[in-house]
Parts: sequence; C-alpha cells; structure tokens
Amino acid sequence: MPKRFRLTRRFPVAMTEDGYRRLKRFATEAGLDEGEALSFLFENFTSVIDQDNLSHRLRLFNADLEARKT
Repeated sequence: MPKRFRLTRRFPVAMTEDGYRRLKRFATEAGLDEGEALSFLFENFTSVIDQDNLSHRLRLFNADLEARKT
C-alpha cells in the first residue's frame, strides 16, 4: 500500500525573491504546489543534486549573503 502524502509540518520560511520565483516555476512545471515541490526536493535531495556543484554554489551564496541582506 502506498504511503499517504500528508503535509504534517508547517514552518515560516524566508526566501529570496529569485529563489521563490524558481520554486514557483519548478512547482508549476511539475504540477505541484510549492509545499509539495519542497517536500519532493528534500525527500529526494541526494538524488537531485550534484554534490560538487552544490559545494561550489553554496560557497558562492555564502560569500554574497551578507551583501544581499543590506
């Protein structure tokens, strides 16, 4: 029997405008709402990322983070 999909956790989240637009576009293309899209991405995180690319992008994001907050 398939596991029933239930959204059991809700949490306030702050996203950049670019990140939110990309999430909405991904969700629309996948036929999901934003919460379902986030659940999919995090449940399948290791299979949907490129580890080397993630490390590089994370360094770039962190280097630019403080400037983006002001």
